[in-house]
Amino acid sequence: MKRFLLTLLLLSTFAGRPASAADRPNVLWLIGEDLGPELGCYGTSLARTPNLDRLAAEGVRFTRAYSTAPVCSASRSAFMTGMYQTTIGAHNHRSHRDDGYRLPNGVRVLTDWLRDAGYFTANVVTLPPGLGFKGTGKTDWNFTHEGKSFDSDRWADLKTHQPFYAQVNFQETHRPYHAAARTDPAAVSIPPYYPDHPVTRTDMAKYLDAAAELDRKVGAILTQLEADGLAESTIVVFLGDHGQSHVRGKQFCYEEGLHIPLIVRWPKGLKAPSGYRPGTVDDRLVESIDLAPTTLDIAGAGKPAAMQGRILFGDHADSPRTYAFGARDRCDETVFRFRTVRDGRYRYIRNFTPDRPFLQANAYKERSYPVWNLLKELDAQGKLTPVQKVLTAPTMPAEELYDLDADPHEIHNLAGSEVSAHREALARLRGVLERWIEETNDQGRTFEPADVAAAHGATRPATKGRAKAR
Repeated sequence: MKRFLLTLLLLSTFAGRPASAADRPNVLWLIGEDLGPELGCYGTSLARTPNLDRLAAEGVRFTRAYSTAPVCSASRSAFMTGMYQTTIGAHNHRSHRDDGYRLPNGVRVLTDWLRDAGYFTANVVTLPPGLGFKGTGKTDWNFTHEGKSFDSDRWADLKTHQPFYAQVNFQETHRPYHAAARTDPAAVSIPPYYPDHPVTRTDMAKYLDAAAELDRKVGAILTQLEADGLAESTIVVFLGDHGQSHVRGKQFCYEEGLHIPLIVRWPKGLKAPSGYRPGTVDDRLVESIDLAPTTLDIAGAGKPAAMQGRILFGDHADSPRTYAFGARDRCDETVFRFRTVRDGRYRYIRNFTPDRPFLQANAYKERSYPVWNLLKELDAQGKLTPVQKVLTAPTMPAEELYDLDADPHEIHNLAGSEVSAHREALARLRGVLERWIEETNDQGRTFEPADVAAAHGATRPATKGRAKAR
């Protein structure tokens, strides 16, 4: 009976709306793992990313787009539901995989909403043989999903199943990096919080090489879209699932961990919505959870009433964000609790576990991030600068405030500043964050039992949680 009533509701919801592929465009998400905005179009001079640079020139490039978590599973759980991971209980990295945990009532995966709206869905793994690579098929959700997550994992199915929503996932910028060495380590720029050392320079160069390989594959996908006659009817969205795969990036709530590239290209064959202008730069604060409701609106489906993401374009566009929020909880076996908010100028970070060191033991970081171990070695030798020693300190500040205009590297903590503008920003953002925690029902206020946290060590495979199409 409930299914029958749902069907009637959906029929009434979509009655009279255009159903042709021409009026209801296809949507293709291209998702890079562990990737910050280190692309040519974002100003990274050594980046070799011509395909993404071209996509940005043809679309809209967002300069202030942020994931809501600095780690894959929590971030993906959020942007695939349009909900903060902290609200839906998906905040601990790779949690709830085997315990039967379900999403709260009224919260669904984007593909469930789209399927009800008449869309074919795919998480593409199998690409045309001539491309020479596959998609990863990564989902990495921190909950148990009932039913089909996607209808297919084959690119070949898209042309005959329109309108479609599809995504292709790329792992190149997730460690370990696998790409030809082309970037000169001597030429890379080293942030002041990392030691200028051959290990750091080589690692940074490999990251840029990985981004170049990701760009090559994105170019192949876009060429295939053209060859299949789909480019004129397909909206292309490129994003990083969270920030860069470096020591102070992934798993931490600084700009490096949350700032992502976001590019949206509307096809020339379809009328663009209000608020979208090709070839422009958009400086609005945007969160990755905004992509789900925006995609639903594009599909002709209404935004679910409880969905926390905001529609970015068109007649139903929500008001721009004043603040962007982020959160980090347990990652692998390592327990922290950070909450953060930024506005147009400042970033505020609240650390609910300040007694723990930044370099708290984490087997994944120790195994995969050479600069993580380098910091400890150079600290023991007395070779770190004061800025770098912040990362090796035995504790962390309870509060951090950074003026991103004056201090883009976030190395001057203003939480204790007596300057009136800084004190005002601290009080205001502290209050904004506290209200957000309450209003969004932040589930991280209660920590997991210690034995549960210990059981989720770094030995759990990164591919766990991949949903198969049926």
